[in-house]
Amino acid sequence: MFKGLGGLGDMAGMMKKAQEMQSKMGEMQDNLSSITVIGESGAGLVKATCTAKGELVGLDIDPSIFVPSEKEMAEDLILAAIKDAQARAGERSQQEMGKIAESMGLPPGMKLPF
Repeated sequence: MFKGLGGLGDMAGMMKKAQEMQSKMGEMQDNLSSITVIGESGAGLVKATCTAKGELVGLDIDPSIFVPSEKEMAEDLILAAIKDAQARAGERSQQEMGKIAESMGLPPGMKLPF
């Protein structure tokens, strides 16, 4: 008579796991804001700092690149450092998401959020 209730129990368990995952994802998003990575170009002449969320939070530029005749090179170095920092941020973000997926028993390499 109550055979269908087993499915409801499974559904409740799934809902609980979904809530746990949502909570862990929220924590991870907060953590990504506090993790920083540094990208660089020109053998370290330009360094860009990003959060693991990809938000640019700092630039360190060696004054030697500020030569008026080399304006385009300076711009290229700055952009390259920012792109490097953002790429590193994306990699770090995926690493952090992988840790959460692993802690939840999800297969390695599974992308979060789904």
